[in-house]
Amino acid sequence: MDGAEMELERRSKFLNSLIQKKKAIEQQEQNERLNVKVRASDMPLALQNKAFKCARDQLDYMPGKLDSKRLALALKKEFDSTYGPAWHCIVGTSFGSYVTHSLGGFLYFSIDKVYILLFKTAVEPLDH
Repeated sequence: MDGAEMELERRSKFLNSLIQKKKAIEQQEQNERLNVKVRASDMPLALQNKAFKCARDQLDYMPGKLDSKRLALALKKEFDSTYGPAWHCIVGTSFGSYVTHSLGGFLYFSIDKVYILLFKTAVEPLDH
């Protein structure tokens, strides 16, 4: 590489790092607006944001007390219809879990004082 190419590469890396920092700040601001805290994740940001928005919308339109079954069903249906079958959702204020999930299909987060575990498993056809 000559000097000009090296300088171009250096500038490209610098600009890329600025873009990544800006995206991380925007993600953190959105999470704060929605009152979301990610506890553990193996999921692309776009899917995480979809889960956060769906959960926030359901909680905002839920009259009175938390209906954890209704929230879990809404998230499962949304993810099954958008991203394919075999999504599972556990919602509550206190629970333990130990699950196996598909790569890129795991999110554990809290919103307000509700904890949500959303994960995908592989679906294999049965041999008859």
